[in-house]
Amino acid sequence: MFDRRTVGVLILAAGKGTRMKSNLPKVLQPVLEEPLLFYPLQAALAAGLENRAVVIGHGGDAVQTYISAMSPEVRVIWQHDQLGTGHAVQISKEWWNSFSDILVIPGDAPLLKSEILIDLVKAHIDSPASCTFASFITETPAGYGRVVRDSNALSIVEEKDASEEQKKIREVNSGIYIFRTPDLLSNIDSLANDNVQGEYYLPDVVGLMYEQGKSVEALCFDNGTDFQGVNSPLQLAEATSILKQRILNHWMSQGVKCADPSSVFIGPRVRLEGDIWLDPFVQLYGNTEIGDGTHIGSHSLVRNTVIGKSVDIINFVSIIASEIEDHATIGPFSFIRDNAHIGEGAFVGKFVEIKKSSIGSGSKVPHLSYIGDATIGNHVNIGAGTITCNYDGVAKNPTHIGDRCFVGSDTMLVAPVSLGDDSFTAAGSVITDDVPEGALAIARARQKNIEGWVLRRKGSNQEGGKE
Repeated sequence: MFDRRTVGVLILAAGKGTRMKSNLPKVLQPVLEEPLLFYPLQAALAAGLENRAVVIGHGGDAVQTYISAMSPEVRVIWQHDQLGTGHAVQISKEWWNSFSDILVIPGDAPLLKSEILIDLVKAHIDSPASCTFASFITETPAGYGRVVRDSNALSIVEEKDASEEQKKIREVNSGIYIFRTPDLLSNIDSLANDNVQGEYYLPDVVGLMYEQGKSVEALCFDNGTDFQGVNSPLQLAEATSILKQRILNHWMSQGVKCADPSSVFIGPRVRLEGDIWLDPFVQLYGNTEIGDGTHIGSHSLVRNTVIGKSVDIINFVSIIASEIEDHATIGPFSFIRDNAHIGEGAFVGKFVEIKKSSIGSGSKVPHLSYIGDATIGNHVNIGAGTITCNYDGVAKNPTHIGDRCFVGSDTMLVAPVSLGDDSFTAAGSVITDDVPEGALAIARARQKNIEGWVLRRKGSNQEGGKE
């Protein structure tokens, strides 16, 4: 077994991606809410290749910000002038020359599997080759460099240089290479840029090694889909569709149930446990975890959230960056966000928004309420139309509600304010002062009935000739 610590991975992510027609750098274009660059970074890590660097250029500030936030251990190398893949490797040599071997992969290959990288690196380490690259068989080889094999040698012939006979070859170059570092170091600065684009191309290194009589090998894979790059919105959609189905197939093989898999989207960082049911048009993204026995209703979106076991998410629910404990019920038409915490067995009902708040075990916020910057205890009932008035125009202020409280319908809780354990508020109250434990708070104008007012009003209108 090879020592993965001696292998470096260089990911090329400096290109502009003109065909994408977007202000967003190509490698940050989203696939299942993760940027394209996420996938080769993750494939390398899953293959046990922890020494990773990314060459950035166009839109590099945004790319660097993403890498710093998500993979701070990854080295960032700037290619200020985008002069081709060979140039990217040239300007990175101070980083990669300390490794025994360097694996070069594109930053726009979201379908690349870690198993491919493991097989490629192992085949290379076990051979005397100066370079080993991944090739694949395709029925549509147009646009790819052809892999030309004869009895004694192997070479890559770019399509523009290929003969009519060579153009019929279906084995093509994937653009993924692993080099012996000393051999790459002795050739990388010999690249020429005498081509229409004036760029330095990495495949030319293979040609130089071939001319020097060094061993070059290709490891051929049957499935070209795994190497599919993304250069346009159409290809972005195609890659998303393929990856979406792969992820769904994996989770359904683990027991997840989908009534309509074609309408369900699951991101690559989502983790599902056991017998989970996903209704049509469910979307699960980011660093989300869902426990056994949970049901997610149609048209629900969950992002960066932990959901416990046997939770019932009714239709049209959005949950962002929050936690839902076991046996809770959420929805329909609920919005839970910004580090909200819903306790075990709690109920958040229709047209309720919970923001940056904690709802205790067994508590209920059944309908038409806004709860923001609040801490609600256990077994509390929040009446319909209750609002925590948490913003005073300058700061967000907290509301604290103790255990076993009953908050009457249409109560306005003007923060900062606290309700003691076992306290009540009368419906329609505007609570501006703390409520002691066990007290009933009534804060509303006294009702006044004016007898005969309607008849007198009608008479006045008739005398004035008005209806």
